[in-house]
Amino acid sequence: MNQRHVTLRQFRYFIAVAESGSVAAASRMLNIAQSALTKSLLELEGELGSSLFNRSPRGMQLTPQGHRFLAGARKVIGSVADALRVNGADVAPALAGVLTVGVTPLVAGYYLSELLSRFRRNHPAVEVFVTEDTPRFLEHLLINGEVDVAIMVSNALSEPQAMVAETLTRSPSRVWLSANHPLTAQDEVTLADCARHDQIVLEADRIDDVMRAVWARHGLKPRTILRTSSLEAVRSLVGAGAGIAVLPDFLYRPWTLDAEHVDVRRLRDEVPTIDVGLVWRRGSQLKPVAAEFIELAREQSRQRRS
Repeated sequence: MNQRHVTLRQFRYFIAVAESGSVAAASRMLNIAQSALTKSLLELEGELGSSLFNRSPRGMQLTPQGHRFLAGARKVIGSVADALRVNGADVAPALAGVLTVGVTPLVAGYYLSELLSRFRRNHPAVEVFVTEDTPRFLEHLLINGEVDVAIMVSNALSEPQAMVAETLTRSPSRVWLSANHPLTAQDEVTLADCARHDQIVLEADRIDDVMRAVWARHGLKPRTILRTSSLEAVRSLVGAGAGIAVLPDFLYRPWTLDAEHVDVRRLRDEVPTIDVGLVWRRGSQLKPVAAEFIELAREQSRQRRS
C-alpha cells in the first residue's frame, strides 16, 4: 500500500476553499497566491486519488468525496489544536463541575456534536447536560439560570436586551428548488421571482420570522402551501416540485440523497443572514466550565474560518 503524504497546510488550504467556495476568496483569506493554492489542492487530490471539488464558473463545489474529507480534515485540525493546548507550557488545572448547554433542534445536528466531543475530551471531569428546546423556552431557561450557555440562532432573540449573543457563523440564505424547476435556468433569482411560486416554509428557530419580515419589506405576498417544523419534509416536498423554500445555507447538505432532487440558487436581493452563535444571560457571572466551553467554541469557529 502506498503511503500518502498529506500536510497540515494542505488540510488548512482545503478547508478554506471548501468553506469559502472559491480559490480566489480563500487566497485572499489566507494571503497566498491563487496559483499556490490551486497547486496544493491538485497535489492533495493526487495523493488521495479522487476529486474533492467540482470546478465551474460558479465556484468550487465539494464532491461527495470532498464532503467526507472535509469532516475528517476538521477533526485533524481540531486534534492538533487540542494537542498543542494539552502540551503547552502553561497547562490549566483540570476543570470539574456541571455544565448545562442549551440547543435548538435545528442547530443541534449541525454545530453541537464536534464541539461537545472536543469539550468532553479536554475536560473529562466536567459533567455535561444538554437541553434541547425551542428558542423562546431556551431564553427563559437562560434568564432563570437553568442553562449556562446556549447555541442557537443568535440574531433573532425575543429578549436581546437580557442576553449576550456572540456570533460563531453567519449563513446566507439561498432558494431551494426541485432539480427541474424553471428557476434553475438562472444563476441568481430575485425575491420577486420566488414570490410567483408556491412556498414551503420551515417554522423553526425563527427562520420563518426573518423571512416574513423580508417579504413584507419588499411588498411581496407569496402563497404558502405548507408550514412545517420538519426539515426533512421541506427537502422531500421541494424535491418533489411541490414548492420552493428560502433557507439558510448551513441546512443544505448536497451529499444526501435528496440533493439529487433539490438544487439551490443564490438570491440577488439582500436578505439578512441567519447567525448561529453563543447566547448567555447578560450580567451573569459565568462559571469556569461555561467560560471554557465558550472559549472552545470561539476557537472552533476561528479554525473553520482559517
